[in-house]
Amino acid sequence: MRLTIFGATGGTGVRLVRRALDGGDEVTAVVRDPARLPGGLREAAGVVQADVVDPAAIEEAVKGSDAVITAIGTREGRAPTTVCADSTRAIVAAMRAAGSRRLVAVSASGLDAGPGDDPLTRFVVKPLILQRILKHAFADMRAAEEVVRGSGLDWTIVRPPRLTEGAGAGRYRKAVDRHILGGFSLAREDLAAALLDLADDASAIGHTVAVAR
Repeated sequence: MRLTIFGATGGTGVRLVRRALDGGDEVTAVVRDPARLPGGLREAAGVVQADVVDPAAIEEAVKGSDAVITAIGTREGRAPTTVCADSTRAIVAAMRAAGSRRLVAVSASGLDAGPGDDPLTRFVVKPLILQRILKHAFADMRAAEEVVRGSGLDWTIVRPPRLTEGAGAGRYRKAVDRHILGGFSLAREDLAAALLDLADDASAIGHTVAVAR
């Protein structure tokens, strides 16, 4: 596939770029600071330095892509942020202008509770703990999800749980439009694999997909 990846210098993004290149995909990595992308990846991928909240600056990067994947997330911790929503608006606008259709966006499983969650997670952990600790990041992700759902594009929202830095398990579970029982963590390496799989999965279009170990 021809892929455009946003958030390519993040923990998930670097793994995503590497895995895509190893699989023979053609990758355009859109970054603010190319120096933060490992040297080998800078040489193998097409690197575009751009302001990711400026649609005009990223339109050329998404033109002709089979799929656009955004793994942009906040580095502000618990502080108020709009980085996910602002970048998603720009990406959607750029894709519309360029005629690109397939969008895969990373969100988070903690945004809401519902089918698939065990009682403790559904009624205590998510609403009483996670929603308080991560309220600003979650508010930003919710706004980004609204933009994606209203985009008119061929979208998939991917909701992983807590992400870990270790070696991947080489597998993952997924659930469409529901949560995953016991899905409390996922290695970033396995999330990268899931994102590539879903980018090429037409049955995932128009759905929110939970992924977990």
